[in-house]
Amino acid sequence: MLDLKQIEEAYRRLEGVVYHTPFSYAPILSEMSGYDVYLKKENLQRTGAFKLRGAFNKIATLIEAGKRGGVVAASAGNHAQGVAFAAKHFGIEATIVMPESTPLTKVQGVRAFGANVILEGSNYDEAYAYAVKFGEEKGFDFVHPFTDAEVMAGQGTVALEMLKEVPDLDAMVVPVGGGGLIAGMATVAKSISPEIEMIAVSAEGAPAMHLSYDAHKPIDTTSVRTIADGIAVRDTSPITLEYILKYVDQFEGVCEDEIASAILFLLERQKVLVEGAGSVGVAALMHGKIDLPKGSKVGIVLSGGNIDVTMLSLIIEKGLVKSARKMKLMVTLVDKPGALQSFTQILTEVGANIVQIGYDRTSIDLEFGDAHVSVALETKGAEHQEQIRQKLREGGFSFKEEH
Repeated sequence: MLDLKQIEEAYRRLEGVVYHTPFSYAPILSEMSGYDVYLKKENLQRTGAFKLRGAFNKIATLIEAGKRGGVVAASAGNHAQGVAFAAKHFGIEATIVMPESTPLTKVQGVRAFGANVILEGSNYDEAYAYAVKFGEEKGFDFVHPFTDAEVMAGQGTVALEMLKEVPDLDAMVVPVGGGGLIAGMATVAKSISPEIEMIAVSAEGAPAMHLSYDAHKPIDTTSVRTIADGIAVRDTSPITLEYILKYVDQFEGVCEDEIASAILFLLERQKVLVEGAGSVGVAALMHGKIDLPKGSKVGIVLSGGNIDVTMLSLIIEKGLVKSARKMKLMVTLVDKPGALQSFTQILTEVGANIVQIGYDRTSIDLEFGDAHVSVALETKGAEHQEQIRQKLREGGFSFKEEH
């Protein structure tokens, strides 16, 4: 089993390379939850995620052993960038196999560090199988993203930093996909302060490790589907599961809406940009899934910030609709002069700002002489939206809401 000494050795290897990221008090989350909440901002790490720690430590140990023949890895993005960065640092060749669905920003990030990229498979596990075969054929050392002692040791340095700054933490909340991060962190936490509660959080759309924890045995799933691509792991690692069963005190899952709401909350209220995997701990806190005594000091790991901007745009758009700050209507008008003006006049009177509008008189579901107007409005909450609905009904307008 991994021990504290290995993680302290990894910490020394990483000095001067890996950022000691901020571990900041979060007053808004603290007030909301009743805990003293601190956020470990690994989204600000050099490659945008904690994965640099494990990848660099592993490759450093290979170099120490005289192995300079090149490395291969499989990753949805964050581990890939860590491997690519470390390989460039040591001047060795790196090839990264990534799932075909990997966001472009992560592919570009890997290539920017000079690594070769192969897109293969519909998920991490298919990319992994290809990468192992590729490495065997080329004679490259395979750098596993979590089932590797040196990788786990590197990830465990996150907990070392947290406890150096807030030594009396009562709990750590950690995202879980393959389990390498929480395995390393829990080894540190339970060695230094055994009473610390280790709380694992996974995406409900990638439940393998959560199911395995509940069953006390490895359970694999047939597919994964989640916006938290950094923890979208289909199969359970028996090695990391052993650490999780030994050290983890609570294991929670969060759904896609909860993940998206946490991303939007962190962006809007904490001024922090995270990816789906990086938000799951905050999602669990926001939705009442963490059970601790009031006043507990809780450290939450924001594991990464490499979110695709297209996905971020979608999350923001849906979040505005869900929080009643945006409203989409399809209104049927008589297609004659002044009809559109009378409709927009009502919107002016109730203070709704039009941000998008479309006019359609050719749809086959329209009666002759009618037109559809699609409109997106900025609104000021649920009460304001109800006022808009009431005024439109009073004005005799037929409309449908789009969600």
